[in-house]
Amino acid sequence: MPTYVCWARTGLLSGDQRRRIAQRITEIHHEAGRAPRYFVQVIFSDIAEQSHFIAGEEAERDHIWIRADIRTGRTQEQKAQIMTRIVDDVCAISGASRESVWVYVSDIPGASVTEFGHILPQPGEEEAWFARLPAELQERLRAIA
Repeated sequence: MPTYVCWARTGLLSGDQRRRIAQRITEIHHEAGRAPRYFVQVIFSDIAEQSHFIAGEEAERDHIWIRADIRTGRTQEQKAQIMTRIVDDVCAISGASRESVWVYVSDIPGASVTEFGHILPQPGEEEAWFARLPAELQERLRAIA
C-alpha cells in the first residue's frame, strides 16, 4: 500500500516512460506520504481504442488516468502534494497536457489491507510493524527499499 494504477491508451507510454513514471510515483509517495518505498506499487494498464469515454465521447489520445489507493491518515496537504507532483512529473515524462492527466486518491484503512502476508499498520507505525516481520522478509524488504 499504496497502489497506483495508471491507465493510458495502448501505445501511449513506452516501457522506459512507464519505468520513469513508476520511479517518480514511488519517490513522491515516499517523500510526501512518508511511507517506505517497498510499500509502493505502480501498475500500468492499457486502454484499447473506443474503451474510454468522457461525456459520452471517446477520450483524447493523451489522456492518462491514475487512481491511488493509499492508507487513511494522510493530511489533505500531503495528498494535494502527491497529486500535484504526480501530474507535473507524468506530464514531463509523457508529454501529455496537464488537462489530460487525472489523479484520484482514495483512502483505505491500513487494517483493511494485507501486504507481504501481514495486515498493514497505520501511517507512522511502520517501524514497529517492520520489527514484527520474519527476519527473512525484513531482509527482502530492506533490499528493495
